[in-house]
Amino acid sequence: MRHVQCPACGARNRIPDGQSAERGHCGKCRARLVASGSPVVVTDETFGQLILGTTPVLLDCWAEWCAPCHMLAPTIDAIAREYAGRVLVAKLDIDANPTVARQFDVRSIPTLLFFRDGQLVDRLVGVVPRAAIEARLFPIKGAATAS
Repeated sequence: MRHVQCPACGARNRIPDGQSAERGHCGKCRARLVASGSPVVVTDETFGQLILGTTPVLLDCWAEWCAPCHMLAPTIDAIAREYAGRVLVAKLDIDANPTVARQFDVRSIPTLLFFRDGQLVDRLVGVVPRAAIEARLFPIKGAATAS
């Protein structure tokens, strides 16, 4: 049995081993569950629904033209796969969605924003090693291994 967090309301849903979460819906709000291991695309319109109700969240603020953003993308994808159901990994194209970028004072990219309980708790700017990202996701030693 594994747990998948609802991207809409943050409720933890139990998924039997061997069953895909993508076919399921949240038991609380009936939103479609996301546990594919791919980052979720966030827009100005969906930010509040997807990010603010979910914990923990890693939001990658990027742009298509940004070479460092493309260098960091495989690391973000790997984190999304490894922590599917435990961390919502999302991507925000700052050129297409300037409202959220302004709201959180994103001035350089890539910028990684870390949210817990709907609150911004940390940020990293630039291409950083995976270990640095994981240390910000799970500040308590051993928390990353809990399922």
